[in-house]
Amino acid sequence: MKTGVFQYLNNPVHGVVVVASRDGASRGIDMSSIKKPMLITCWVLQVVVIAIFAMAAMPKLTGDEGSKALFEVLGAEPMGRIAVGIAELIAIVLLLIPRLNAIGAVFSIGVIGGAIMSHLTKLGISIDATALESPALVAAELEGPAMFIMAVIVLVASLGIVVIRRSQLPIVGAKFASPAHDSSGESA
Repeated sequence: MKTGVFQYLNNPVHGVVVVASRDGASRGIDMSSIKKPMLITCWVLQVVVIAIFAMAAMPKLTGDEGSKALFEVLGAEPMGRIAVGIAELIAIVLLLIPRLNAIGAVFSIGVIGGAIMSHLTKLGISIDATALESPALVAAELEGPAMFIMAVIVLVASLGIVVIRRSQLPIVGAKFASPAHDSSGESA
C-alpha cells in the first residue's frame, strides 16, 4: 500500500515495517522472506532473552538485598541498579513488539554489554564475594559464574535475533532486504 512518500507493507505476523532507503524513499520490508525455521528460532531466542531479563530485572527493581550488594560493589547503588532494571524492562517490551524485535535485540546487546564489562572489570567471571569483601554478596549466595553465563547467553541470543531480523533494522535494514514491489509490479 502506498501513502505519500511512505510505502507500507502489511504483514499480519510482523505488522507494518517501514525503512528509509539511501535515496530518501521509505520501503516496506517483506518479512515473509524469513523462512519459517529461522522465524521459530528467532522466537525461541526472544523467549530466552525475555526470560533472563525478567528474572534479572525484578530483584533490581524490588530492591533485593543481593542486587543491592552487587551494585554496591560496582559503586552504582541505587541509581545504577534501578536504571539497569528499567533498561531490562524496556528491552523486554521491545522484544515483545514484532516490528521492534530487531531494535529490542540491539538494545539488549547494549544492556548486556554493560553487565559483561562489569564482570570482566570488577566482579570477575566467577563472583567471589569474599575477595570482593562483600558479606552481603555471601549472604545473598551470589557466588559463582552463573550470572556471567546468563549474560553470555543473552548476548549470543540477542546477536542471533539481530542476524535473523537484520532487515528490520532502521537505516541499515534496507541494505539487507530485497526491494518491495508496488502494485504495478515494478520495484519501489
